[in-house]
Amino acid sequence: MKILITGSAGGIGRAIAEKFLAEGHEVIGFDREEAGIDSPLYTHYLLDIRDFEHLPEIDDINILINCAGTQNEDDIDINLKALIYITEKYAFQKNIHSVLHIGSASGHTGSEFPQYCASKGGVIAYTKNAALRLAKFNATCNSLDPGGVCTKLNEVVMNDEKLWNEIMEETPLKRWASVEEMASWAYFLTVINTFCTGQSIIVDGGEAIKHHFVWKDE
Repeated sequence: MKILITGSAGGIGRAIAEKFLAEGHEVIGFDREEAGIDSPLYTHYLLDIRDFEHLPEIDDINILINCAGTQNEDDIDINLKALIYITEKYAFQKNIHSVLHIGSASGHTGSEFPQYCASKGGVIAYTKNAALRLAKFNATCNSLDPGGVCTKLNEVVMNDEKLWNEIMEETPLKRWASVEEMASWAYFLTVINTFCTGQSIIVDGGEAIKHHFVWKDE
């Protein structure tokens, strides 16, 4: 299948690209940075996804994965508006099989930075809207909403022992996910899954269910 992945140069996006390439799919990547992926099945476009007028014309995309995102840098424009534009441009056609948005658990909890969690909350709503309209193509649309993932972006807290210990107290599984784990989820939701649609799947090691139950001792 022909796969289009935004944000393919690093982190979760690169891991997803490498997963699909390993499975023998044709992968097209969009990113502001060079990907450095050496594969005859990979084509890279060096671009900013907000530059709508210069997005390439690519026909017959089978799977679209919107992974490009930022934190505290025009979050609404990049994480939400550009995601919507990319989806509307490439997904709504007869060859589409599935669409996946990489959201965030913060879109559910409201934690983190104001524009970031607002942008990811918008992704949840748009996922439902797109799923309803993509159904006529027999295609699914979901969002994968990670909690903590071990990426370069998160090293600022991963390398701070005090903050890391505090984070682990909020994470029942006592670890963060690897980018490879997120890539496996992305592959499942877009290739293997054919019936789950319009859903936002939280994969956060149990952080969203963390609670401290207070009760009187017997």
